Amino acid sequence: MTAVGTYPMLYAFFDDQGRLRADAVAPQVAAAVAAGAEGVAVLGLGTETHKLGRDERRALLDGTLAAAAGHLPVAVTISEGNLPDAIDAAREAAAAGAAWLILQPPRPPASGTDLVAWFGQVAEAAGVPVAIQNAPEFLGIGLTPAEIARLHEAHPNVIAVKAECSALALGELRDAVGGGLRLLNGRAGLELTDNYRAGADGMIPGIETIDLQVAVARAMREGDEDRAETLYRRLLPTLAFIMQGVAQFVLYGKLIAAMRLGLEPGTHRLPSSPLSPRGLAWARRLAADLGPLAH
Repeated sequence: MTAVGTYPMLYAFFDDQGRLRADAVAPQVAAAVAAGAEGVAVLGLGTETHKLGRDERRALLDGTLAAAAGHLPVAVTISEGNLPDAIDAAREAAAAGAAWLILQPPRPPASGTDLVAWFGQVAEAAGVPVAIQNAPEFLGIGLTPAEIARLHEAHPNVIAVKAECSALALGELRDAVGGGLRLLNGRAGLELTDNYRAGADGMIPGIETIDLQVAVARAMREGDEDRAETLYRRLLPTLAFIMQGVAQFVLYGKLIAAMRLGLEPGTHRLPSSPLSPRGLAWARRLAADLGPLAH
């Protein structure tokens, strides 16, 4: 994991009987490959991992690794809320072929000291590079920059932070931790160009806008900020629509992804926000504006 880049988080699609759909994995991975993404991620908040059973998580992990084999590395989120299960899941994902892991904090929230110890034990057991999902905005728990630095110092394979914060906050985190840790942000790619200006090493958006996400990142790396801003303006209506909280992101981001990929959207697994006629019409308009997603 010498570099990060853009790792879109894959969605979990369900059929009319509410079963996890295996057929929706490969098109998402193929879209990431076609766009030039540096990798793919799975089993995070966008994958609705907390709605999945353990066997479903393993099936989705195996399907993603199989589709990405020979094409892209895979980052896997570990979201188990207790230490034994988190260690087992981390070892299982690493043994299956995950390139690196993203560790979510346990629930209920722990103190900073306990949280550092919890992350450290999981990272130690994983044996592969690890990112800490530091997203108190969505998860209600997080580490301070000093605690992140302490964790990195004690466990050298903790090499990245996956945030869900504003670009300004990301810049402040970069100032606080220096260049020793890689920083990624999410939030579907909101403030995308400013995230790179603030020092982001990569992004974890959804798959629904992966083509433009990668194009913006490439333009920023090449120093063509005018082109990056032009591309970002194409993205912004969609990002502003879907990124009104995790529930709306999952509902409408996945719907726009299905439309752009030519997939049947399927059903939603409860609990889920209701799909409104207005929301459906707006999702169709935004997907049409962006056009088909190559895969």
